[in-house]
Amino acid sequence: MARHRIPQPQRVRKIDGSFAWIDHRLLRSGYLQVMDHQDQALYLFLALAADRHGVSFYRKEKICDILGLDWGPFEVARDRLMDLKLIAFAPYSALSPNGYYQLLPVDGRPPDYAQQAFVQAQRRARDETVRHRNSRPPRRPDEIDPVAWVRS
Repeated sequence: MARHRIPQPQRVRKIDGSFAWIDHRLLRSGYLQVMDHQDQALYLFLALAADRHGVSFYRKEKICDILGLDWGPFEVARDRLMDLKLIAFAPYSALSPNGYYQLLPVDGRPPDYAQQAFVQAQRRARDETVRHRNSRPPRRPDEIDPVAWVRS
């Protein structure tokens, strides 16, 4: 059985002091494939900032500063990570945009967004077909008001 080769054996990593980890199931279970770069950057940041319980409490402004994100893309990434059930967020108070972030265990597989989009497109097409069938038939030429055409 072939062994892998370490390109720089004199510089092998070792754990000194604090330590952060990222679950390999993000890759193996397909989460990385459904995450965009902002999602991945935010997850990495939260993993590096987390305590032993997976909790971090950096302010939104500071996270955006460090990651180079505007607030809109940050909130989209945070919401997507929550939808994927990779993080939880609890605000400090009802009116605060800041709060506690918790990395959650990576369980199962991510949602199949392509399949969900396909099903939604099918529903829209079906609804449009039903709406079209139930709509009024086209007007006859003698029903058209020529003055209405001029006003529009």
